[in-house]
Amino acid sequence: MTRLACETPSTGPAAALAAQLADRIPVLETRRLVLRAPRIVDVDAYAEIAASPRGRHLGCATRAAAWYDFSNMVAGWLLRGHGIWTVTARQDGALLGFVLLGFEPGDREPELGFMMTQAGEGHGYAAEAAEATRAYGFEHLNLPSLVSYIDPDNTRSIRLAGRLGALREGEITEGGETSVVFRHPRPDPAERGLQ
Repeated sequence: MTRLACETPSTGPAAALAAQLADRIPVLETRRLVLRAPRIVDVDAYAEIAASPRGRHLGCATRAAAWYDFSNMVAGWLLRGHGIWTVTARQDGALLGFVLLGFEPGDREPELGFMMTQAGEGHGYAAEAAEATRAYGFEHLNLPSLVSYIDPDNTRSIRLAGRLGALREGEITEGGETSVVFRHPRPDPAERGLQ
């Protein structure tokens, strides 16, 4: 896969500043995963997911489109205080996918998104990462609501939303693309011991 010039990591003071900003992004840890700040080299995995049949719903037909989409979600941290995390294996640091608390163009409210590499699929990692991300969004960011917008043909993600307890609310069409909307319930503070 050919890298774009804009994907070359910075050096010197610019690299130091980028590292300082990345250090401000919270790290979430689960039993098997570490959700960390995205790095410029992670765009390779993102572009690979976007170019695969399971990533077609991302709408990134080119490497440049994948770069713009990835950059937009990373910028969410600076502009909105939430964005994309890179999902890695706690045991060896292998990149397994991405999870998002975001507000992308066309979204009507904050979104919980998840996309896994081929190696990251089928092991429950997406559910584990999504649960940690959802809890962070509600408990630490006090998000008023959280939905997942899922392509109607993405049966794996639809099943995952159901396993996460999200309720199907209907469909929306934005820019000619239809998505099924799943609403994630706010956790009951009494059940989570947060009172």
